[in-house]
Amino acid sequence: MDSSTNAKLSGRTWFVIVMIAACGQIAWAIENNFFNLFIQDAFGASLNDVALMVSASALTATITTLFVGAWSDRRGKRKLFICLGYILWGASVLVFAELQRISTSLAGDVAAAASLGIALTIVFDCVMTFFGSGANDACFNAWVTDITNDENRGKVEGVNSAMPLLSMLVVFGGAMFLMYTDDAGVVTYDYHTFFLIIGAVVIAVGIASFFLLDESHPEPNREGGYMTNLLYGFRPSVIVGHRRLYLVLLGYLVFSTALQVFMPYYVLYLRLPNVLSDAYVLVMAPGIVIAAVFTILYGRRVDKVGFSSAVRIPLALFVAGCILLTASPAMPVVFAGSVLMLSGYLGAVACFAAEIRNNTPLDNVGMLQGVRIFMVVLVPMLIGPWIGSAVSASGGMVGFGVAGDGFTPSSMIFLAGAAVSLICIPVLVAVRRTE
Repeated sequence: MDSSTNAKLSGRTWFVIVMIAACGQIAWAIENNFFNLFIQDAFGASLNDVALMVSASALTATITTLFVGAWSDRRGKRKLFICLGYILWGASVLVFAELQRISTSLAGDVAAAASLGIALTIVFDCVMTFFGSGANDACFNAWVTDITNDENRGKVEGVNSAMPLLSMLVVFGGAMFLMYTDDAGVVTYDYHTFFLIIGAVVIAVGIASFFLLDESHPEPNREGGYMTNLLYGFRPSVIVGHRRLYLVLLGYLVFSTALQVFMPYYVLYLRLPNVLSDAYVLVMAPGIVIAAVFTILYGRRVDKVGFSSAVRIPLALFVAGCILLTASPAMPVVFAGSVLMLSGYLGAVACFAAEIRNNTPLDNVGMLQGVRIFMVVLVPMLIGPWIGSAVSASGGMVGFGVAGDGFTPSSMIFLAGAAVSLICIPVLVAVRRTE
């Protein structure tokens, strides 16, 4: 199924893209949102624990994508990595259903159980990330690049980029049936049942992919040694030879860092008693639908007008939404801010991702997935969450949502994210000069 010279993708190909992308993003939504809730609700973790978990996961994702991406290039195969990876990915999610019981049975008292539970959550988050990054970040992304071209990548990325929020809608919508308020008035969930369901879904998609996904048959690249290929994308000669690709990656790095300043704490902030409490899903759900529709439609614009022109509107929407979220905890303001921020976020991601695919050399697609994860995931997740944690901890009572102990998100994290995103402007000017 090689569509490198064909702008039209078959219905079956679209179904496979949507199925695998949606399922993968559901699993990532669990990690990016519910693991943060789980580690706090189950074990009383601090924001620093959350930031550590995010950073450790990002490092795991980068290393995995580097190794597996280069491996799939050398083998000239993507399908086995995707299908088997999804099955193991789902199995790793199932482990989280038992972490509370495991930590309680192994520890001697409540405090020890909490410390062990935090450690186990971080470790198994890295295990889950290992399987997910190998299957999704390294091989599925390379497969999509294999089968698309510069005439349809904006459209495909419009759909792909909407998946993170649509998956959040599915996850949080489904979680409403497992939601309850504990004795302290905090909204929480039946995590045991929740993780069992998600793990089973990911395993099922992995099995179905064996029958539905066609190999993209990339040309095996066995030039040089395996370890040499791992560092391919970091060579100065490669960077100089693909200047536009690396400038776009740099812009994506800045934007992703801005997003990570507040995104790990976004749901934690919304569900605070003095913000939206248990009504946060009623704001998130329609906001996600609006942002997803915007992104799917906007992806077509990327193909028509090009990256430099298309990316401006999403960045402006992102900054405007962050400013509104900083300004007030009132439901109408939070809703408007969330719609603008999420629309800008997904629209910008669609622009960056499509342009990266358009500038990726087709004979080294897998090798460059590791560079993409290094710049788009690792660096932002090593920097962004710690900025958000520091802003909340140092804010005192400045900003809505702060409880005073530094472990509750402040609304100032959104303003900090907006400020970081403005660094994209000089990078995008440099990108435009390469045209």
